[in-house]
Amino acid sequence: MLKSTYIELLKSHQANSEAIDTLWQEITTNYSNQNRHYHNLQHIENLLMELRNVEEKIDNWKVILFSLFYHDIIYKTTKKDNEEKSAILATKRMTQIGVNNRDIQLCYQQIIATKNHRENSDSDTNYFTDADLSILGQNSSVYNTYCQNIRKEYAIYPTFLYNKGRKKVINHFLSQASIYKTTHFFEKYETQAKSNLTLELKRLV
Repeated sequence: MLKSTYIELLKSHQANSEAIDTLWQEITTNYSNQNRHYHNLQHIENLLMELRNVEEKIDNWKVILFSLFYHDIIYKTTKKDNEEKSAILATKRMTQIGVNNRDIQLCYQQIIATKNHRENSDSDTNYFTDADLSILGQNSSVYNTYCQNIRKEYAIYPTFLYNKGRKKVINHFLSQASIYKTTHFFEKYETQAKSNLTLELKRLV
């Protein structure tokens, strides 16, 4: 489903077969890196399914798809500028296939918004960042697997450093009035997400 969605997206901008193959290979290579235990193609596929459920609420579906495919294309746990680098690469690729500047800028902003997942004045961005956080509201078994996979991605860090950083992330979400900014995702995941985060926080010593 991911590949066909990406191909259709690029074809809608008149990209040729050679460009499509090259760009798709870049995506699969990056997201299939052996160090990616959560931020991989499965994450992208899950995110696409979540967004499909609210597609009728999205104003610019094509931009959402570009943001989907590129928001984690650059991901190194030792760096703090992954979102910026991912947004820059998205800009380059969208420019390459002739996407208009307005859509490129909107995609750039949506990717940057995943850095802190705060409420945005743009409705599409809120749906995108909410979908990106949908994992937080899954059942406890799925959430625990997510926690384990995130820890694997940060395996180079000793436990005390990892826990310190993870606590900061959790407290960032729990300190907000609500984790999710759209009615759809709030009603679907808010209660479970807060429960999951609270329990994880208690486990981090």
